[in-house]
Amino acid sequence: MLYSEVIMSAEDLEQYETEQELSLYREYKDVVGIFKYAVETDRRFYLCNNVEVKVRTEAADVYYDITMWDAWVWDLYRPTRFVKYAHVLTFRDVSLEEIAHAELQVPADK
Repeated sequence: MLYSEVIMSAEDLEQYETEQELSLYREYKDVVGIFKYAVETDRRFYLCNNVEVKVRTEAADVYYDITMWDAWVWDLYRPTRFVKYAHVLTFRDVSLEEIAHAELQVPADK
């Protein structure tokens, strides 16, 4: 095999990344219904069923100590996105939302 045969063009690489992102989005749509919480940090997005967020201070610094159990990680480059336990420390904002599942909503009165 010639060296020139293994080099991907910028267009091929972009198409590959686009396909990977689309695949990840489809996986997200398939699994979001089995999780209770969505957690977003400055580096990652997680779905999980149990989460604990603690605000920590050290000297004049404030940071967030986040622990998640039974989680799914939005990350293109992970070989497996399901994790039993995740622990994150961050100095940036954290968004924590309870996921509203349509099938769990109470029907309106008639």
